Amino acid sequence: MINVKRKYSIEQFIDCEKLVGVSISPDDENILIASDRTGVFNAYAISRTGNSVEQLTFSEDDMILPKGYFKDGRKFLYYSDKGGNEITHLYMQLDDGTSVDLTPGEEEKAEFLRWSQDENSFFYESNKRDPRYMDLYEMDCDTLEPTLLFQNEDGYVVSAISHDKKYIALSKPRTSNDSDMFIYTKENGVKHVSEHEGDVQFVPVAFDLDSSHVYYLTDEDHEFLYVKKRCLTSGKTDVVAKENWDIQIARFSPNHKYLYYYVNNNGRSEVRIIESETGTAVEIAGLPEGQISGVAISKIERYMALLVNRSTAPANLYVYDFEAKELTRLTDTLNPEIEEEDLVNAKVVHYPSFDGLEIPAIYYEPRIEEGEKAPALIWVHGGPGGQSTVDFSPMFQYLVNHGYAVLAVNNRGSSGYGKSFFKAADLKHGDVDLADCIEGKKFLIETGKIDENRIGIIGGSYGGYMTLAALAFQPDSFEVGVNIFGVSNWERTLKSIPPWWEAMRDLLYKKIGDPYEQAEYIRSISPLFHAEKINKPLIVLQGANDPRVLQAESDDIVEKVKANGVPVEYIIFEDEGHGFTKRENQIKGFRAIREFLDTYL
Repeated sequence: MINVKRKYSIEQFIDCEKLVGVSISPDDENILIASDRTGVFNAYAISRTGNSVEQLTFSEDDMILPKGYFKDGRKFLYYSDKGGNEITHLYMQLDDGTSVDLTPGEEEKAEFLRWSQDENSFFYESNKRDPRYMDLYEMDCDTLEPTLLFQNEDGYVVSAISHDKKYIALSKPRTSNDSDMFIYTKENGVKHVSEHEGDVQFVPVAFDLDSSHVYYLTDEDHEFLYVKKRCLTSGKTDVVAKENWDIQIARFSPNHKYLYYYVNNNGRSEVRIIESETGTAVEIAGLPEGQISGVAISKIERYMALLVNRSTAPANLYVYDFEAKELTRLTDTLNPEIEEEDLVNAKVVHYPSFDGLEIPAIYYEPRIEEGEKAPALIWVHGGPGGQSTVDFSPMFQYLVNHGYAVLAVNNRGSSGYGKSFFKAADLKHGDVDLADCIEGKKFLIETGKIDENRIGIIGGSYGGYMTLAALAFQPDSFEVGVNIFGVSNWERTLKSIPPWWEAMRDLLYKKIGDPYEQAEYIRSISPLFHAEKINKPLIVLQGANDPRVLQAESDDIVEKVKANGVPVEYIIFEDEGHGFTKRENQIKGFRAIREFLDTYL
C-alpha cells in the first residue's frame, strides 16, 4: 500500500499553473509570459517586483503564446494555432485588447525568430510561398509590411541573422547526426562553411554585435555539442564554451554583455552565464535547485527573468538583479491544496541493457509500506530522439501519489547523452530501443519494491509507438499498454509528413526507414501489421487535429486490437492536436488512464 499522508485528485494536480514564454518589457518593469491559469494558455504581464498580475488575452479555445513587446512597451506579439493543428499565425495585440493577424494566409505557417537590434522590425519564417519550405521575412513594426530576405528553395533551416542584416546563417541536416552550416549574403548567395568528413553537427546560433563572427554548436572531435565561433572574413575558428554534456542553446543578451547557454546535465537543464568580453563565469546568488528554462535578459542587461522547476513543483518565475545580486521569486504555481512534501522527488538512475550499454532513466518511486510491492509503469518519451528529464509532471505525480512507480526510460536513440548514444537506434526502432525499455523491468524488480507481475508500458508519440511495439512484438513483456497518440503504421506516417516538415523528411527516412524504398522493413516495425499478437489491455488517447500522428493511426490499431477480444478503451479529443493543452482534456485523459490502470494493473 502507498504510505502518504494525503492523496490528491487529478483536478488538484492539473490545477497547478503552467508558465512558458518569458520576455521583458522595454522599460524593464513587466514580464510578459503565458499561463494556463484559466484552463487555456493566455498572455499575462507580471510586474518585475511581483506586485501585480494583469491578464492580457482571454482565449477560451486556442492557446496564446507571447513572443515579446513591441518597442512602445504596450503592444505585443504572440502566436497561436487552431485546435492544435500547428499552422501557427503571428498576431499583434493592440492597446485596446484587439488583435491583428500579421500572417493571415489560411494555410500559412509562421514562426517568430527575433527582434531587430533597433526593435523597429522583427524577423520570422513563413511557408506562404511554398508549403514545403520556410522563407525568411522581416516585418516593419510601423507599416506591418513584410519584406522577403531569403527565399528557401533547398530545405535550409534559418538559424541566425546578423545585426547589420548582411549575413544569414543557415543549417541543413543530412541525417539526425550530421548537418552543414552555410552563410548567405545578397552578394555571394549561399556559401558552405563547414567542410567535414563523417557525422558532425554544425548548428548556427548567433552573430556577434559587430557581425564579424558567427557562433555555432558543433560536436566536431567531441562526443557532445559545444560552442565555437568562426570569423566571417578569415574563417578562423575558436572554442567558446565546452562541457562534458551537450550545450543545447546559446544566446547573447540584447547588447551582448553576456553569453548564456543551457547544459543538458544528465537529464537536468542548467544554465551557464559568462561575460562576453572576458569569458568570466557569472554566478547567480541564491538560485534554487531545479531545472532552468525561459531565460530572458532585459535591454539594459541589469535584470534576468527565468523559470525554475523541479520534479515536485511546476516552473516558477524568478527575476535576478545582476547589480544587486538579488533573486526574487514572483509566482507560486503549485496548487495550494497540495503539500509538496507529499510528492515524490525524481531520481536519476542508470541500469545495464541487454548488451551492457548503460541506460539512463528518471525514477519516481511511491512511498510503500514495508512488505508491500507496487505496480509500475515504464514511460517512453516522444521523438524519436527526445529525452525524459527531471521536470514536474502532473500525470507522473498523480500516478505515483496513487501507488504506481514510474520509470521514465531514456533508451538508446535518446538525445542528451552524446552522439554515439543518439544514433545507436537508427534503423533499429522497435528492436534495440524496445529491448532497453524491457530491461528497465529488471531495474524495477531489483529495487525489491515492485511487483514483477504488475508492470505496464506507457508513452506519447514515439513513446506511444513503443507501447504498441512492446505489445505487438514482445506480447508477454508488459501487462498493459497506454498509447498516447502513438504511431501504429510508419508507412502511412512517414508518407503523410506535414508539408512544412519537408526539410526534415530525408532525415526521418534515414533514421526510421524509407517508406518508398524499404516498405517491407517499415511494415515489419509497424505494430498495425502485427496487431493480431496484441493480447494485453490497451488504452489509446488521440487528438483529432494531430498533423503528425493522424487520427487514423489510432483508429486502425483500436479496431485491430478489439478484433482480438482484448479490452480496449479509446478517447478522442476533437479540439486537440499533438499534445493536450486544455486543462479539461488533461483531466479527462489522465483520469481515464488511472482508472484503466486501476482496473487492469
